[in-house]
Amino acid sequence: MTASSPAAPFGHVLTAMATAFSADGSVDLEATQRIARHLVEHGHDGLVVSGTTGESPTTTPEEDGETLAAVRDAVGPDVHLVAGVGTNDTRTSIGLARQARERGADGVLLVTPYYNKPGQRGILEHFRQVTGAAELPVMLYDVPGRTGSTIALETYEQAAAWDEVVAVKDAVGDFARGVRIRDLGYAVYSGDDEANLGWLAHGAVGFVSVVGHAAGDRLKAMAEAYWAGDTAGALEIYTRMLPAIDAVMGVANYGATTAKAALQLLGVLDNRRVRSPLVELDDDEVAALRAGLEAAGLM
Repeated sequence: MTASSPAAPFGHVLTAMATAFSADGSVDLEATQRIARHLVEHGHDGLVVSGTTGESPTTTPEEDGETLAAVRDAVGPDVHLVAGVGTNDTRTSIGLARQARERGADGVLLVTPYYNKPGQRGILEHFRQVTGAAELPVMLYDVPGRTGSTIALETYEQAAAWDEVVAVKDAVGDFARGVRIRDLGYAVYSGDDEANLGWLAHGAVGFVSVVGHAAGDRLKAMAEAYWAGDTAGALEIYTRMLPAIDAVMGVANYGATTAKAALQLLGVLDNRRVRSPLVELDDDEVAALRAGLEAAGLM
């Protein structure tokens, strides 16, 4: 980035990258490495591996370890790699956190346990155990639309006392709350592409994107313009991205399905396979996605 960029423990432009699959349903490590290289060549200084967009609910711990190691081999030592280790079973997350450290991660992404929905004491205890096992910097992930729970400010305050817990990926969408979290000492990352520019205005240090699969250079340019004081330029870049944001986040089941279809349209992947219960975009949905990318000037 530039001299005006804020300090960011995991880089500024990250995407929760997709995981590619072979025709037999196994992880395609070579194609996943292509995704990683594509992202780094287009504005990214960090990657999230085996997050939800990487279909972590349907990959095994062994696959997660192999994927992380392959991505590290593909991008070298200078790109920040954050491994998704959040599950709704603390023991499983502890194992994933230890594996992440062994396989070359620079940090871990730790979402609140989903479906079983522990209370705040349970969330804090989950964070404490996994953070201790990881022995790496931690980015907490607050996404109540997927987990059914929100991290309370009091929980953030208590977790901030642990040296390893340094950042949060926020998909709650409450900017004022985000400022309060930042004031507790966290580096705040936008977890919602539609709100990326708004998060910059509220002190975010970067993004954990999905649209970044297709628009990484734009995200970098927008952030650099904003931090250089060119807010009008940042708004112009954001406005030009809106058709792509609408398409990636609004066509069918956004996330892995649209990310992979976008990568196929861009020639990075030769397929858009996902694992059940997800289903790949149909031809009409791909056409709508293409139209959005074209309208944004990304194709």
